[in-house]
Amino acid sequence: MSSVPQIKIPATYMRGGTSKGVFFKLSDLPEAAQVPGKARDQLLLRVIGSPDPYQKQTDGMGGATSSTSKAVIIAKSSSPEHDVDYLFGQVAIDRPYVDWSGNCGNLSSAVGPFAVANGFVDPARIPDNGVVEVRIWQANIQKTIISKVPVTNGEVQETGDFELDGVTFPAAEVAVAFMDPADGEGAIFPTGNVVDELEVPGFKTLSATMINAGIPTIFINAADLGYTGTELQEVINGDAKALAMFETVRAHGALRMGLIEDVSEAANRQHTPKIAFVAPSADYTASSGNAVHAEDIDLLVRALSMGKLHHAMMGTAAVAIAAAAAIEGTLVNLAAGGGKRQSVTFGHPSGSLRVGAEANLIDGHWQIDKAIMSRSARVLMEGAVRIPGNSF
Repeated sequence: MSSVPQIKIPATYMRGGTSKGVFFKLSDLPEAAQVPGKARDQLLLRVIGSPDPYQKQTDGMGGATSSTSKAVIIAKSSSPEHDVDYLFGQVAIDRPYVDWSGNCGNLSSAVGPFAVANGFVDPARIPDNGVVEVRIWQANIQKTIISKVPVTNGEVQETGDFELDGVTFPAAEVAVAFMDPADGEGAIFPTGNVVDELEVPGFKTLSATMINAGIPTIFINAADLGYTGTELQEVINGDAKALAMFETVRAHGALRMGLIEDVSEAANRQHTPKIAFVAPSADYTASSGNAVHAEDIDLLVRALSMGKLHHAMMGTAAVAIAAAAAIEGTLVNLAAGGGKRQSVTFGHPSGSLRVGAEANLIDGHWQIDKAIMSRSARVLMEGAVRIPGNSF
């Protein structure tokens, strides 16, 4: 039997927010993978351990969930206005596919610390103690992200007392601002409406807010789907009929948003759009066992990622929530009680999260200058990943 030696590729395994992924410097990738294409996709699939019919990713770095099947490529930015270019790949678990159609908001919080620690930021800007602002170009969606990275004794501070629901241990707070998160002028609502009636053949017509801010997202009222908004993962993910229903609604929403030309194309675009359901605030017990009280939150939100209910909330979907909450009349805004809002605290399966955004109606178009939230990030392991040399 012939054998092929493994190759080593420098890499860093990082947690960012409630996600984790493998981070690469573009210059460290094999030459064939330094450009977009089949070689890059195959390399990342092998690193993460996909496709895996067992859906465990045992033979790779992935964790067999949408939150842990991720890869990031960082390069020195060619733009003088930015420090780094950040490219995100959502790696499918059971199929040979890498989705480059959107950003990961959670891992965005790890990009700034990675950039500082790996020499992408001018040392003259890094204080001995304080905060350094890292300007990030998000290459998937062509947007600017500003990360405020804490520094202690000239190095990235990773430990601290900032607690984030969905993450077990406290860490240092990293403030992240997503600048102009809407996809182009006037396109924050692709249909032009804050609420649409979405026809779903074989199901029913649903009221929906379809917004493109942070990441394309479809919001539905929980009650219209037969839910309360307090559901945890097992209620949805253990129900094959429910998951199929959500995917059908998502596909028809994607078509209505102009993201695909035929509903069949949604199967090859798992990362976007997201689908979420909202409800007014209510008491519930989070997956941690901690009580979430209705008076401490403004609304309930549950979101699906890669076909499964997320254990907390995707960072990019949190941007969409912030933007939609700030615009009067959206389903998110109405679930939060309506009126003009600059921030909301929403309940998710793991607890709660506060997000902020300010909306302005300019020449008949809604504009979001920025959406802000706090996350945390930490290096889990650094060194090199190994894959068979014939993997790409």
